[in-house]
Formats: sequence, C-alpha cells, structure tokens
Amino acid sequence: MDLSLTMNSSFNGVDFYNLEEFLSPEEVQLRDRTRAWVSERFLPTANQHFAAGKFPMEWVPEMAKLNAFGGTIKGYGCAGISSVAYGLIMQELERGDSGLRTFASVQGALAMNAIAIFGSEEQKKRWLGAMARGEKIGCFGLTEPDTGSNPAAMACSARKTSEGYTLNGTKMWIGNATFCDVAIVWAKVEGEENIAPENKPTIRGFLVEKGTRGFGTELIEGKMSMRVSPTGKLILENCLIPASAVLPGTSGLKSPLQCLNHARYGIVWGAVGSAMACYEEARLYAARRIQFGKSIAAFQLTQRKLAIMLTELTKAQLLALRLGQLKDAGKVTPSQISLAKRNNVEAAIEIARLARDILGGVGILDQYQCFRHLCNLESVKTYEGTDDMHLLILGQEITGLPAFA
Repeated sequence: MDLSLTMNSSFNGVDFYNLEEFLSPEEVQLRDRTRAWVSERFLPTANQHFAAGKFPMEWVPEMAKLNAFGGTIKGYGCAGISSVAYGLIMQELERGDSGLRTFASVQGALAMNAIAIFGSEEQKKRWLGAMARGEKIGCFGLTEPDTGSNPAAMACSARKTSEGYTLNGTKMWIGNATFCDVAIVWAKVEGEENIAPENKPTIRGFLVEKGTRGFGTELIEGKMSMRVSPTGKLILENCLIPASAVLPGTSGLKSPLQCLNHARYGIVWGAVGSAMACYEEARLYAARRIQFGKSIAAFQLTQRKLAIMLTELTKAQLLALRLGQLKDAGKVTPSQISLAKRNNVEAAIEIARLARDILGGVGILDQYQCFRHLCNLESVKTYEGTDDMHLLILGQEITGLPAFA
C-alpha cells in the first residue's frame, strides 16, 4: 500500500485546545478559504515546483483573492483584515510550503507595508492597490552580502544629486527579486542634511522600478531550501532615480526594522502551519504503517513522539493567537514578536524532525511533506533575524543591556 496516497485527503486542522472558539466568523472563513486553496491548488504539484525551483506566477492573482498581500493595510484597495485573520492566512500558506508564505510576506509585510507606513499619498495610490491585486510585485532590499545580522553596517549608498539620487551597492538574499516590478531599497544617504541622531548616516528607503537604468537582478542558484521561493540579488550601479522615489517617512534603521516586525509576525503563524502539516502526516502514517503485526501508532515510543509534537504545536498556537490579539490591540512589542518567532520556528523544526523519524526511510522521499518542510524551516530559522539575534533581543529586554557586539 502506498501510504502517501492518504496524505492529500482533506485537512481539518489541529486544534487541541479549541482555539477556534476565540476566532470571529470572518477569521474562520478566511482561514478555511486559504486552507482549501492550499489543499486543492498547491499541494498536488508542490513537489514538482520544489524540485524545479520555480514559483508559478499564475498563483499570484489567486493568492491575491485570499487577501494574502498586505491584508491588514486599510484603504487603497487593501482588505483591512485583522492581524489574527492575516496570521491564519500565513499559517495555511506555510502549511503548503514556507516559500509560498515567503512570497506573500515579502510582497505584503515588507514591500507593501514599507509603502503604507512611510510612503507619500501618491506612492500609496500608485502601488498599494495594484500590489494587493497581485498586478505588481515588490521586493525588499535590506540584507547585503557582508551585512546580515548587522544592517546598520550596510554599504549601499544613495548620493544626492540635482536630479534625485544615485544608488550604488548590492543586496543579497532578496525574495521576489528576479521578477519584481518595484524594489524597496535601503541605503545610506550622502550629500543631504543629516537627520539621523548622533551624526550617523541617514538610512532611507527608495522605490526602484524595474527597467531603471543601472538596476539589475541576479538569481541565486543552488539552494537546497526554500526552492519554491526564488531568491536573488539586487545590483545597483550608478542607478539614477528621481527625488520622488524616496519614501519620505523613512529616517533611519528603525524604518526597515518596523517592516521586519510585520514579517516576523507572519512567520510566527507560518511556522504553526508547517508544524501542523508534519504532525498530521506523521499521525496518519503511524496509524497505517504495520510493523511486528500492528500499527506503529500502538508502540509507546511512537506515541511519545506524537504527544511531544502535539504539545509543542499547541504551545506555538497559543503564542501565535495571543500575539495576534496584542497586535490587533496595538499593544505588541518587538521583543514579544522575537520570542514567538524563535520559539515557533524551533518548535516546528523539532516537529518536522520527529515526523521524519516516525516515517523512517520513506520520510526522505518527496511524496511526503516532512523533509521538504524541514529543509525550508532551516532557512526560516535564519532569516528575518537569526535564532541567536532574537535571543539577544530578549536578553536586552530582560536586562536592559545590549549584547549584540
């Protein structure tokens, strides 16, 4: 019997503590719409796209209809849904694949939120509605080849000229880079009045459109993880942009970090989705796999693993829901997001590993989900702040003392 054939049956979720009681009817509806799309549209061909390292662009308008892009933004053609509803959408997208959720996070939490928070009225009107509908794709250029966890050391520069700004530099590990219509590029500004404290270089955000002279992209090849989400470089060589391309509300490193907090919030929920997929796959497999004359689910060690998986998954769900409630109430803090991001990703990795263990040798085959999720989660642990950086953020919150250097 090919036990993997049972894995594509309808998914009803994992909710050991009856958390659905705390969701509104709209939140349940949005979650279920996304859940059905992932099960019916994405999962049947997920392994093909992972193997090919491709993101089919025909998914983009379909994801837009799920409110996956900038869902919490109000006005300008955006849905204005709750943070909890948005989190549930990210959960279900990542139940399919971390790369699927990453595309939505880069588009909405990073690029669209940068425009919504720091853009001019003209910039918001021009870009947000089109991006919410998936007609325009955005990316977020902060990380550089030599400045991962220390974005303040970025080398990308923007020199003020009589015509606008000239950008020079390279950005690395940029999701959506190779097919973006607009890139949010963060650079240190030279040649204008310094508005940053302590005479530090001003970091500002710029809208760099596809086709701008001096702006190019390059696909990063050879990834063993996040293969459904193409990742690239942004290359800026004497890239001349008009003064109208600056995001006027940006004034320092706190601006891109504010966007990163929105993305990290989505990861908190997304990790729950990966964990649910792996737990459910392991549970179904264990019930059907016969060894020594009985289902392996009847053995104590298998039950121990499943019990640990469910415990860690439930704890992650509780963190995600409470974080969403705090975010909707306007009370969430960056350190609270850091705690939940590192905890939920670490929990999801452990659940994926235990799922692979229960599946045994077949757990490495692409007809099952757990090893694909495990590979992806190793990247999720690193991006939007590494596990270590989030521990240091929490350490500073606890002690009041920074220990980043």
